[in-house]
Amino acid sequence: MPLYNPANAVAYAHKWAFLRNPRYGDFSNLGGDCTNFISQCLRAGGLPMDYSPVLGWFYNSMSSRSPSFTGVEFLYSYLTGGGNPAARVTDFRNIVPGNVIQLSFDGLTFAHSLLVVGADSEITVATHSYDADNRPLSSYEYAAARGLSITR
Repeated sequence: MPLYNPANAVAYAHKWAFLRNPRYGDFSNLGGDCTNFISQCLRAGGLPMDYSPVLGWFYNSMSSRSPSFTGVEFLYSYLTGGGNPAARVTDFRNIVPGNVIQLSFDGLTFAHSLLVVGADSEITVATHSYDADNRPLSSYEYAAARGLSITR
């Protein structure tokens, strides 16, 4: 049985896209809740917490969490840095539900994380900060985007 169940991550995204799970803090007023929400989705998909100090990926409370659980660039660095869980960069032709997309609005800094919830005729996403579910990726204005395919 695979470690990551993308269908469970997508189901979680649909359930919580316009709500806040009380088991997690809300970072909406602390720079945005998008990556926190994406990490919650990945957890719901079965990815294990990594409690490595500073460089891990975990959330216990607002005061006991890793930067990678809630920060866009930190999540990218963690997932692509060979940790567990992990991801590889993928192009949008290969994107599937349960993958992550990160957007850069200025072409320099990636500042928004989204979960892919559909990839049939067009890519649709769910996210927080600018709460959305089944929103077409094409409706966003951005300078750069990267896809992350969860590998473990």
